[in-house]
Amino acid sequence: MIKIAVLVSGSGSNLQALIDANLSGQIVGVISNKPEAYALQRAENAGIATAVIEHKQYPHREAFDGVMHQQLLDWNVDLVVLAGFMRILSEKFVSAWEGKMINIHPSLLPHYKGMHTHQRVLNTGDQLHGCTVHYVTAELDAGQALAQGVLKVGSHDGVNSLAQRVHTLEHIIYPQVVEWICTQTIQHTDQGVLYRNTLMHEPIQFCKF
Repeated sequence: MIKIAVLVSGSGSNLQALIDANLSGQIVGVISNKPEAYALQRAENAGIATAVIEHKQYPHREAFDGVMHQQLLDWNVDLVVLAGFMRILSEKFVSAWEGKMINIHPSLLPHYKGMHTHQRVLNTGDQLHGCTVHYVTAELDAGQALAQGVLKVGSHDGVNSLAQRVHTLEHIIYPQVVEWICTQTIQHTDQGVLYRNTLMHEPIQFCKF
């Protein structure tokens, strides 16, 4: 059984979606860089081990990442899931977990990398928006996309309503992708990323119009 660790900074709604999904893998631990994160309570309610590693207590990013790395090793983690983890990871950490770490980003990558994606979509007048699950690489939001949730931007959508609609999609596709990794439906290999033993060239699309 694949052992999963989830890295969080906030309320943990995606963590809750993963807990509720009854995955084939086991969530063995949750790490937060913020002791006040409600995600920690969600983990404790589910009987999952937690660790608070405050980035402010370390002199630089590499030191902070080093402590996280050791905690993941202590838990014998196979897959790291970033779920609202608001820290940019060092290249050394990312390299150590290459092919074993995924993130969900609130845009249809490669469009709108970085922050404030909902406002930027509205400013541009795009008709489609959504979220992307991708492998984490040293380049921000640039790892191979595994799945995307796609929705139409409504004429009355604002930042808050659009964010809520995207969150709803995240709670559907993130557990599904994690389950696919747990069951080896998705595999990261030396030849590339496989979906059902076939090389993936495009992310799997979930549409909610």
